[in-house]
Amino acid sequence: MLKGLARFKSAVLPGTFISFSLLGFAFLLFFTLYTSQDGNLFSELDSRIYGLLKFTLYQAFLSTILSLLVGVLLAWALAHQSHFRGRSLLVALFSSSLVLPTLIVVFGLIGIFGRSGYLNQISMFLFDISFGSYLYGLGGILLAHVYLNASFASRALLHSFESIPKEKYKLAKSLGFSVWQRFLYVEYPALKSTLLSIGSTIFLLCFTSFAVVLLLGGSPSYNTLEVAIYEAVKLDFDIGMALKLALIQLSISAVLVILSSGFRVDVANLKTGHTLILWKESKVLRGIQWSIIGVFTLFFVLPLLVIVLDGIGADFGRILQEPLFIKSFITSVSLATVSSILTVIIAVLLSNARRNFTLSTRLAHKPLAKLLDGMIAFSGNLYLAIPSLVLGLGFFLMYQNSDGSEFLWSTAALLTANVLMSLPFALSVLTPAMHKTAQRYDKLSFSLGLTTVQRWIYVEYPYLKSSLGYVFALAFCFSLGDLGIIALFGSDDFSTLPWYLYQLMGSYRTTDAAGVAFVLMVLVLSVFIFVPRLFQSNIEKK
Repeated sequence: MLKGLARFKSAVLPGTFISFSLLGFAFLLFFTLYTSQDGNLFSELDSRIYGLLKFTLYQAFLSTILSLLVGVLLAWALAHQSHFRGRSLLVALFSSSLVLPTLIVVFGLIGIFGRSGYLNQISMFLFDISFGSYLYGLGGILLAHVYLNASFASRALLHSFESIPKEKYKLAKSLGFSVWQRFLYVEYPALKSTLLSIGSTIFLLCFTSFAVVLLLGGSPSYNTLEVAIYEAVKLDFDIGMALKLALIQLSISAVLVILSSGFRVDVANLKTGHTLILWKESKVLRGIQWSIIGVFTLFFVLPLLVIVLDGIGADFGRILQEPLFIKSFITSVSLATVSSILTVIIAVLLSNARRNFTLSTRLAHKPLAKLLDGMIAFSGNLYLAIPSLVLGLGFFLMYQNSDGSEFLWSTAALLTANVLMSLPFALSVLTPAMHKTAQRYDKLSFSLGLTTVQRWIYVEYPYLKSSLGYVFALAFCFSLGDLGIIALFGSDDFSTLPWYLYQLMGSYRTTDAAGVAFVLMVLVLSVFIFVPRLFQSNIEKK
């Protein structure tokens, strides 16, 4: 092991050091939370905490089931209706749900389904019937989670549909399979592993959901652990309760990440394509498929359209001159840029280290290789085990016990959260790409005696360029739209665009909020669409 390590030390040591540092930080966070709470954690679990835990798991389970159901139906419909104008644009639009700030989505859904939303106004005008405040509660939480996660699931599942060899469809047709038999014996086996992977990811995201529940929960009976932590710190100043809730959520999240880590798959590929399915659908079935596509497209597009319609009516001349808006904009863009650069660097180093422990031409056959690979993989997915509010509470306690400035601690907390939030997705993009590059060019690079820098310039970067651009754009958008940590540290002196938007919504400045939401949405979508194009490699252009 040591002899092999000496050869690949420049590739192994930096990533391994970062991995140990991340795990050390996680231990420090848990130690800080545990030593700060008084009494026995598990002997003081009351009915309120059991109620919070029960609802958190319940809404996450329902959200996951509904998101997967809608995602499968949409992917199935798109796979079998693969030739229509605008299909690629539509699929790319669904892919953008991955980076849309949760606050914007909630704002758009309120604009459609809220008490003063367009749907209620139309109903009142035509039938003099009001739907009331049905959006606030479990129904609204599930609606928002399905919006955010079903489109993400459908894109990954569509890729699985497109990977099915057309020979299987030919065989199924020759055997006279019905539509249900075709799905059961041809399509479902191709979807199974992706369903497990996407399902585990969606469950974890919904289990740690914050902004959706904070804005649409409506009452304490619909609170989750994450929102309860926020209220305990910011509203009740009950640090003891916050610590108890944080440790419970941290323990459960860590167990869920460990249990689900065995069936994760990559979510990197966002390119659209289609497989020609030699199967003439009946008119009824085509009608069902087109209905699914049409209904979900309306459901997905209308909230964004509401943001555009309401946003363009805002007084941008005044909003853009507001000192708090300017401060929030500069802070958001600066933090997003720095965290994106850090995410790219850390993801490259971790991916570089991992491929040494997975390739047989390197160190895969050495003792401890699998253990080290698993350790690095887990360290890159810490955000799923350490939710943002738990992370923020840890930084808040460290700040309370130190002499440092609040601004520095707040900045460090946001940067750490942004990097950890982006790392799982960054690694899912870069790890397979770097693994493939090593498989293809290791022998040539070793025979030419290329240095680490030379290999990066002539071998790695030309093939990783587009992936690096995509990772940068993802990390930037994630950082720009996050409301997690800033909810604990946000103030007039330290504000980001999501926090500023949340304040406007809370003070019922709806018109200004629509303007800020419009600016944030345009900024996020512009970065997500155009930045990866700047990094497009010459190899892809050919």
